[in-house]
Amino acid sequence: MRFAAIADIHGNYLALEAVLADIRALGIADIVNLGDMLSGPLDARRTIEILMPLDAVHVLGNHDRYLLDRPPEKMGSWDRPAYEQLDAAHLDWLRAQPMTRVFGEQVFLCHATPDNDEVYWLNTVHPDGAVALSPLDRIEQLAQGVTQSLILCAHTHLARAVRLRDGRLIVNPGSVGSPGFRDKHPYRHVVEAGTPHARYAILERVDGAWQVTFRHVAYDHEAMAALARRNGQPELAHALATGWIG
Repeated sequence: MRFAAIADIHGNYLALEAVLADIRALGIADIVNLGDMLSGPLDARRTIEILMPLDAVHVLGNHDRYLLDRPPEKMGSWDRPAYEQLDAAHLDWLRAQPMTRVFGEQVFLCHATPDNDEVYWLNTVHPDGAVALSPLDRIEQLAQGVTQSLILCAHTHLARAVRLRDGRLIVNPGSVGSPGFRDKHPYRHVVEAGTPHARYAILERVDGAWQVTFRHVAYDHEAMAALARRNGQPELAHALATGWIG
């Protein structure tokens, strides 16, 4: 079993196109998408029109949910611009995607954690804003009740793999389209990937054990940075251009 995992596209259709081309060049047919597909000041419409006909397995992220569960005036600065680009058919397609699902009987898919789409799993934010690897006890506690041998999550935009003491593997593939962001929950912090590449992961089961390969794909990140800048998001533009918040 061999497949690709993508996540956190955030309306960056050029990064998505580059990742899909890389996946195809490697001869990989199966793709899972862990959500947060559209929200951001980029091009939600072009992104969803790539995703809708794609032969892939999708779950919703928290920002996808925000596009569905609240009126536009209650949406945040990343969600409202995306919502304004979508029509009813796009929203219906999003609405049909689940929050979690099982792929191939062996792989559990969620956006953040199995029970909460807004909680970091493999990373923890400390009161001083430091973002660090979560303690193993906490990671395992959040994995209780999941029986699949491979668990995929996203949300932090940071590529990481953690092996649990019972042998299960949890993998975050990193972000396709957003290499840096600033947040204030649970404490003020920044997430920075350090390069502007589009990121995803390849998962393969070999001799009964899961192996992960993280891929960093070059694309025209300057074009997307320019788009963010035109749309009034200079901090995101810097992140797209460099992989750093600044």
